[in-house]
Amino acid sequence: MPTAVESSVLERRRAGVLLHITSLPGQGSTGDLGEHAHRFVEFLAGNSFSVWQTLPVGPTHEDGSPYQCLSAHAGNPLLINLQWLVEQGWLDPEKTCIKALSVAAREECLKQAFQAFNEAKDSEQQEAYQKFIRFHHYWLEDFALFMALKASFKNQAWWDWPESYRDRNPAAIEEVCRQLADEVRRIQFEQFVFFQQWKELRHYAHQHGVLLFGDMPIFVAADSADVWARREYFLLDEEGHPTVVAGVPPDYFSETGQRWGNPHYNWRKMQEDGFAWWIERMHTQLELFDWIRIDHFRGFEAYWEIPANSMTAIKGRWVEAPGEALLEAIYEKFGALPLVAENLGIITPEVEAMRKKFGIPGMLILQFAFEGGTENPYLPHNHTQDNVVYTGTHDNDTTLSWFELLNAHQQDYVVDYLAHPQVSMPYSLVLSAMQSVAKLAVIPMQDILGLGQGHRMNTPGTIEGNWQWRFSWDQVSQADVGQIKHWVELYGRG
Repeated sequence: MPTAVESSVLERRRAGVLLHITSLPGQGSTGDLGEHAHRFVEFLAGNSFSVWQTLPVGPTHEDGSPYQCLSAHAGNPLLINLQWLVEQGWLDPEKTCIKALSVAAREECLKQAFQAFNEAKDSEQQEAYQKFIRFHHYWLEDFALFMALKASFKNQAWWDWPESYRDRNPAAIEEVCRQLADEVRRIQFEQFVFFQQWKELRHYAHQHGVLLFGDMPIFVAADSADVWARREYFLLDEEGHPTVVAGVPPDYFSETGQRWGNPHYNWRKMQEDGFAWWIERMHTQLELFDWIRIDHFRGFEAYWEIPANSMTAIKGRWVEAPGEALLEAIYEKFGALPLVAENLGIITPEVEAMRKKFGIPGMLILQFAFEGGTENPYLPHNHTQDNVVYTGTHDNDTTLSWFELLNAHQQDYVVDYLAHPQVSMPYSLVLSAMQSVAKLAVIPMQDILGLGQGHRMNTPGTIEGNWQWRFSWDQVSQADVGQIKHWVELYGRG
């Protein structure tokens, strides 16, 4: 492999928008893959944006966090558009579940659609369904059985299941597969529908010159199909509990650090198996996305290992990871990959050297630029081309709210540095992103719309009120999107 592999992310200057699928408008309890997703593609293309970045799209736990999914492969069935099921003839348009807004009503619709799908006996669709199951054999059966068992045990974590199921006793698994066969097939059907709808959305995006930019968390949730089915790849005790968990050490923002609770990988076993689990995971992500952001990329070089019985991250330690060997294996399998490294936080020279060796762009956050003086790497005059520049991410406040919470001295410095006082916030920071030499500029939809306090997607370290933000098309019509389109084109990102 050459010392640096050029990623397609760096081929030319582009601009994109960060918006999770759940934040799309619509009548349901969450945005979905239907007409509003397609309309958003048209909005992007019509304003010279060529990238749509989302958060992870896997099935979430009850807290709704897309970074703690029930599977590293599966799609979230709550994102399935119900009208599409009507168009396939699998759902009566008069069914009350379509008009209801609750999650339970959506789930009832999906059950009715599966029943109609089976009764229709459409040979072409049935063959497509069976082909999908065969193609995704490396994760789909385990996931469907995991979800069926989880439902039968009232959503308990898998390590609290009866021992024979917890430990995947072969005889018990064979028997329960027979007992839950219909439910397993129904869950597989949901994934079939999700991937079908995603494929149609991606095709529509490509027709409009828009690329889909996904997000892959480095770690997986402890209570997930992946950990239950492949325990040998994780550091667990005999009962399935993590012995050590992931997080980050104490820093300026937190005296106790962050304890995420994800199990750490058994990297030795993964390496012995040629990183097959990671290659399978990447295979699924590339089926969904054109580009992929790796969340917490620094964990490929070294990760913060916290004893599982520790309630904070203080007693953790740095442990080296075989990141270079992993990336070598992935590149050997797929060739140069369109990856982006989330290289925020404690980034050492070793992490940056690994990123640059593989030609993987990093991230620059403009909201982080205005502390620490002129050497701050996030200040635009320090930017380099091999990066993606953001005004902020899903973990940041909206740019307008961020600016309003600065003191007067800090605000004066920001306005003075940006040097276009005639442009108000958040658009002056959006303009700075467009001017940056970084090849890709991505703007959260909240900043496109000029929204302030109360429109934040996530506040790290908190549970309540996250992952719920949605926009409306009325907000789009009230925003000065035409000015942003002008900047996209003026600075060669169109």
